[in-house]
Amino acid sequence: MNKAGIKNLIQKGEGISTEFKECRNKLGKDVFESICAFLNRNGGELFLGVNDKGKITGINPEVVDQVKNELVTALNNPQKLNPPFYLTPEDWVIGGKRIIRLFVPESSQVHRCNGKIYDRNEDGDLDITSNTNQVTELYIRKQTSYSENRIYPYVALKDLRQDLIDKARKLAVNQRPGHPWAGMSDIELLKSAQLFQRDYQSGKEGFTLAAILLLGDDNVILSVLTHHRTDALLRRENIDRYDDRDDIRTNMIESYDRLMAFVAKHLPDKFFLEKDQRISLRDHIFREVAANMLIHREFLNPYPAKFIIETSRLFAENSNKPHGHGLIDPANFSPFPKNPVMALFFKEIGRADELGSGVRNLFKYCRHYSDGGVPELLEGDVFKCIVPLTPEVTEQVTVQDTVQVTMQAAMQDERIKKIIEFCELPRSREDIQKYLKLKNRDYLRKYILLPLIQKGVLHLTIPDKPRSPNQKYYSTKEKG
Repeated sequence: MNKAGIKNLIQKGEGISTEFKECRNKLGKDVFESICAFLNRNGGELFLGVNDKGKITGINPEVVDQVKNELVTALNNPQKLNPPFYLTPEDWVIGGKRIIRLFVPESSQVHRCNGKIYDRNEDGDLDITSNTNQVTELYIRKQTSYSENRIYPYVALKDLRQDLIDKARKLAVNQRPGHPWAGMSDIELLKSAQLFQRDYQSGKEGFTLAAILLLGDDNVILSVLTHHRTDALLRRENIDRYDDRDDIRTNMIESYDRLMAFVAKHLPDKFFLEKDQRISLRDHIFREVAANMLIHREFLNPYPAKFIIETSRLFAENSNKPHGHGLIDPANFSPFPKNPVMALFFKEIGRADELGSGVRNLFKYCRHYSDGGVPELLEGDVFKCIVPLTPEVTEQVTVQDTVQVTMQAAMQDERIKKIIEFCELPRSREDIQKYLKLKNRDYLRKYILLPLIQKGVLHLTIPDKPRSPNQKYYSTKEKG
């Protein structure tokens, strides 16, 4: 959101989705009650440094950093807000005065502030802790609306991938130095990211569907959701089937990386300057498309997600729990998180923008990439996103693909020659990996060694035990 958007929101005054707090020199306790109420209801905007009448009074500049730190610390403290919830306070100067803006999305869980449950209506924040009917209705609404919170009590920490947890922590710290995840243990990180939960009605606790899909081992993911897949297709010549395909059945983090690699392989990146700095139009556009279809889908629906590059458009669709129907107008829509926990996790690791801003960026940059073309977002039981592609883009990528294939073939031929010469004596997998200066062991095994073995170029010294730790590979027919 820009400065003009903030001014416009403040001018409209307080409402069910907007709240002002003066906070001249310190945080008031009711700040956290409002955050809790927003999380439990439909989300909203909280402005610190603005009084009840909408006048910008400002926060004392000497305490702005302290206020921001206190906010982040308290929101990560289960004694204050339970379960904790990550939010990023924004520091703005409006009319020469410092204010803090806090965008609070709707949460898929029921939160308590200082042990009390708050809800929200037009009159403000309501303590509903003692109202059994309202609390029950709140829990039921959250549980029936968000499948990402389904608990799997028999999934253990060992069923999640350690390398992905480490990667998520690193990405979050890269996005925001001093991120709380940096100093947390794995289980603390997972709990703070709301990936380990307790169902206060049934008493069950454990890792959630969101945890499994974000960080789980592939076998665990497919055991929980046998239908889970994202189908990336290129259809330019063979429109009945495909010219290229990536059948993606893995965690959300690597699914995102593979979709972006598929885009980079088949779509060019136009030269574009923004404020004298070159940016990637392609990445700005398709990171939003990829992230949206991954984290905002209804995972319990077996309808497969599709990501299809055609001659004149890129078409993406996924199963959906609609919040309205029809064409989305970027100038007049209310962002609604389908899987708030997963969306927040993606935002923390830099894979997605703040809810709503990603859609605006999609429209903004698409006009430059597609020569004035406008994307279409269609809300329904199946969510659809259509990004127009110009003939210029198609021509560029055809030439690009031809050059890439030619270069890759030449490199591969040279690599094969090197491997044949190197393996005249039996060599271990580690020897070959070091010789080729490759970092990824799985890439070496899947895309180099196995194809060469299948073609008879390489042979095994222990053919009856292909996974033996003593296995070596050689390139001549007979080796004693």
